[in-house]
Amino acid sequence: MTETIDGDAVEHAHEPHQGVGGKLNWLRAGVLGANDGIVSVAGIVVGVAGATTENTTILTAGIAGLVAGAFSMAGGEYVSVSTQRDTEQALLRLETQELKAMPEAEERELAEIYEDKGLSPELASQVARELTEKDALHAHAEAELGIDPDNLTSPWQAAWASLLAFSVGALLPILSIAWAGVSLRVWACAAAVVVGLTLTGWVSARLGDANVRRAIFRNVGVGALTMVVTYFVGVIFGVTVG
Repeated sequence: MTETIDGDAVEHAHEPHQGVGGKLNWLRAGVLGANDGIVSVAGIVVGVAGATTENTTILTAGIAGLVAGAFSMAGGEYVSVSTQRDTEQALLRLETQELKAMPEAEERELAEIYEDKGLSPELASQVARELTEKDALHAHAEAELGIDPDNLTSPWQAAWASLLAFSVGALLPILSIAWAGVSLRVWACAAAVVVGLTLTGWVSARLGDANVRRAIFRNVGVGALTMVVTYFVGVIFGVTVG
């Protein structure tokens, strides 16, 4: 029996019970930022490479895309997560007011939530009473709103994660296309992008317990389509200008 209990304890020790919101926030911003950096800047440099053989022009376009994209991603994440955080704080303030104005009604509401989850009315009332006595706001915020008051989403965390991840992802197509010769640089960039998107797809799927093959196929497919389309746009533009 002891071995079974210990085994269960070891198994459950790996389950995420706290800080899940922060982890998912980092994961979402980081993976999206890296993917966007790889795909967006790859599309830019490959498209420009289809229009010109000037290495300086290609690199300038790539670096400009890196800077603009990184700040755009960071700004977008900051605004989005700030709005989410403001909403969470407003809901918590409202819940605090309700707990002060009608504590008995709020406790009954909490008990009804646990009844709906399958507890008997007596046990639901006991659970609601004990949780309310311990920390009423935490109990109601988690049960009613799905919010942990001690672990609100961080806009700065998401913004920095997006900025750094986009920049790192964007460097991959820039460095690969700069390193290879004129005849091979588009293929070198494409190969590097496929490797990078395979890696980010694998990491996101593993951390999120998703289907690895599907995530990789989705990432690589989007990146390949982007490079093909932008390359031929560049070729057509280059021919037209020439």
